[in-house]
Amino acid sequence: MTSIFETSFPRTLDMLVRDAKPGQSFEAWTFDDTKSRRAAEQALKEKGVTARIYSAYKPLLFAFLEEIDLAGVTAIEVRYPVHANAPANRFRLEAYPLAALVGDAKIDFVPREDNAFFYDVTLTRAGQNETIKVFVPNRVHDDIVGETNVSPTGWYRAEGDDTGERLETDYERLFHGAIGAVASHDWGAEEPYFEELNIRVSHPAEDLPLPVGDEVVSLREALHEDFYFSLLEFFQKKSGRPLGDRGLKPGQIVPEIVRSTGEIGIRVETRPLSTGFLDGKEQAIDTASEPPAAAQMAKLLAEIGGEEFNANSRSGRVLSARYIKGSDAAIMISGGQHPNETTGIVGAIRAARALKARAGAHFTISPLENPDGYALHQRLRVDNPRHMHHAARYTALGDDLEYRTRENAGQHLNEKAIRFKAQEISDAKLHVNLHGYPSHEWTRPLSGYVPRNFAMWTLPKGFFLVMRHHAGWTEQAEAMLDHVTRHLGAIPGILDYNNRQIALYETHAGETGFRIINGFPCLSSIDDRHTVPLTLITEYPDETIYGDDFVTGHTAQMETVISAYDAWQMLQSKASA
Repeated sequence: MTSIFETSFPRTLDMLVRDAKPGQSFEAWTFDDTKSRRAAEQALKEKGVTARIYSAYKPLLFAFLEEIDLAGVTAIEVRYPVHANAPANRFRLEAYPLAALVGDAKIDFVPREDNAFFYDVTLTRAGQNETIKVFVPNRVHDDIVGETNVSPTGWYRAEGDDTGERLETDYERLFHGAIGAVASHDWGAEEPYFEELNIRVSHPAEDLPLPVGDEVVSLREALHEDFYFSLLEFFQKKSGRPLGDRGLKPGQIVPEIVRSTGEIGIRVETRPLSTGFLDGKEQAIDTASEPPAAAQMAKLLAEIGGEEFNANSRSGRVLSARYIKGSDAAIMISGGQHPNETTGIVGAIRAARALKARAGAHFTISPLENPDGYALHQRLRVDNPRHMHHAARYTALGDDLEYRTRENAGQHLNEKAIRFKAQEISDAKLHVNLHGYPSHEWTRPLSGYVPRNFAMWTLPKGFFLVMRHHAGWTEQAEAMLDHVTRHLGAIPGILDYNNRQIALYETHAGETGFRIINGFPCLSSIDDRHTVPLTLITEYPDETIYGDDFVTGHTAQMETVISAYDAWQMLQSKASA
């Protein structure tokens, strides 16, 4: 191990209590949960200080949760800031999921035409209007890769001071201190730069579940996301790649943000890669309520039979697949490219089990394409089972498996070999690639709030499909989407589920930009990044779901595979007629 950075920070709330003098009155904004802020207010009151401490993270949402009385309110107008250095809908997004928390009141979001950091909220009650100004402290700053961001920040405003000043909070100090330490370290010139870069943070913030779907306000989860993608961006810049380049291979970046009892500390170090799994008990796979054990997946895969073929991950974990040869037109089935997207892993194996029972079945099945990422997901779930953990999205090399090719892999083809083998052995022309995305809001609070290069994924918008196809394959792609969405629409409740999520998304983000086919958002485009002519990608909002929601998710994934398989047989039958 190599130590990069280690320190602790005094808690901002403790400093506010310590430094306040009897008779003072002030307002402050910090990155702390409600319980902690109220406890600090009480401690200040006992010192003879009048104070109100607000949340610097999502202040409009917390204004409604903690301050604003909605009794009798029939209409709400929110005039939100629009800043020149932020996406136009940034502060509308930051209010999410407010529209689902105001009961029957009609809510409208209206853009303001200035750069001031305030929401103007007008409440209509009994025919009378009441206007409330909600301060949303932000700062304009350049980050480690030279991008200009508008980011939430702490603030302090004494009584009689209409403006106040920025208060650099513990949350901000630990983030920027660690990022700076990584940036100043000598990483050499060759990728990968390390095996594991571990960022271990202890922070006392308590998560706040909201009564909307799987939504939760989590400062610790947001910190994980900001650390992970900020460090990816730093190494992208260091390597000379453009921001967002998914072929970067820095190594495995692992932020572990654990809840403390009050202390705030951080340790950054390099570590060797792990090689095992933290497997739990076996589950009945058709009703699995959480991500299954890797050993059980291997056992289920072996039971399917057929011809086995393998690849190895960077850590040495074995990636297994099977080829079932039959008289039907072949397809490739895969899951777990991004192993924190867990319903596809179960859906893939369930679909393969169902198809294997058919006469003539012809397919390859690779249900867990990224075992190193899956092992990391298991590890991160121990502390935070309801966090989305995007550090487990990529491989132990740090790249997105899809963007690894024979041409750019060098000595590290590793997991990607399984797809090339699947296509070569089966001659499949259709790949059904099962994915997911966050089931609740995804933010980067200290780097502009909206996840850079992933803005379309920041809010859930139902189960949707992506079709990528080669030129000349548009007709087959459209027929496939029509058939699959008709099949999925017959699943009880799924269209209502989609409609609810899409409506809330459009209220807070604007138009989805998707075509709606038979009630399902779809994207279809000519794209030659894949070696097969047709690639159908599922996107189920599954990161962090469990129980019945998890079962519903992997059932929808399974049904997608089976429907696509049937559609492919019909298309091939028509083509040969």
